[in-house]
Amino acid sequence: MNKSELVAQMATKSGLTKAESARALQSFEQTIAEAMKDGQKVSIIGFGSFETSQRAARTGRNPQTGKEIQIPAATVPKFKAGKQLKDCVNP
Repeated sequence: MNKSELVAQMATKSGLTKAESARALQSFEQTIAEAMKDGQKVSIIGFGSFETSQRAARTGRNPQTGKEIQIPAATVPKFKAGKQLKDCVNP
């Protein structure tokens, strides 16, 4: 399912128009991203939680040349599914 299909499903299930559903989805995405950017954890009970994690700097290898390269430290987004979502996917 891509984003436009998701918006269409949201519109059908909520009774909103596709434009309203698209704005709601965009608002949800922006709110989660801004909270994570500020280092906050966002928990939606039953669905899951969004947070950031620190990835340490490490040495990697260029697969084409085999040459070692330094991969810098990074902050990465992380999602952990909640119990209801897990139960829905794996009954």
